[in-house]
Amino acid sequence: ISYRDGDDFSVYSQADFLAAFGAIIGAVTIFLSAIAAVSLLVGGIGIMNIMFVSVTERTREIGLRKAIGAKRRDILAQFLIEAVTLSLLGGVIGILLGTGGAMAIGKLVENFSPVVAPGAVAMAVSFSMAVGLFFGLYPAWRASRLNPIEALRYE
Repeated sequence: ISYRDGDDFSVYSQADFLAAFGAIIGAVTIFLSAIAAVSLLVGGIGIMNIMFVSVTERTREIGLRKAIGAKRRDILAQFLIEAVTLSLLGGVIGILLGTGGAMAIGKLVENFSPVVAPGAVAMAVSFSMAVGLFFGLYPAWRASRLNPIEALRYE
C-alpha cells in the first residue's frame, strides 16, 4: 500500500465480535420475549373463556351454595383456585415437555448437555399461577356476584 492509498484491509478485535454477537443475541431475546408474551396472552384468554363456561354451566350450583350461606368471597375463592389450578397444570405440562425436549436434543447433539435451572422452573411456575390468577379474576368475580334467586331459576 502506498502512503496515500486507501486501506484494502480491515482489522477487527475480539471486542468488535462480542459487540456484534451481543446485538444479535439482544434481537433474538426481544423476538422470543414477544412470542412468549403473545403465548401468555392467548393462554390467559383461553383460561378466561374456560372459566366463563364453567361459571355458566354451574350457575345453579352457585345459586344453591349462596342460598345455603356461602359468601361472595367463598365463591370467588373457589373459582380463583380452579383458574390457578388449571393454569398451573398447563405450566407443569409445559415445563415437562420443555425439559424432555431439551434432554432429547442433548442426546442427539454431541457435546451438548442442557441444564434446567431451578430458578427458571420456579419463575415459570410463578408466571403460570399469575396468569391463572389474573385471567380468572373476572369470571370468579362474576360468579360471586350472581343473585342466588336468579341463579336457582337458571335453565
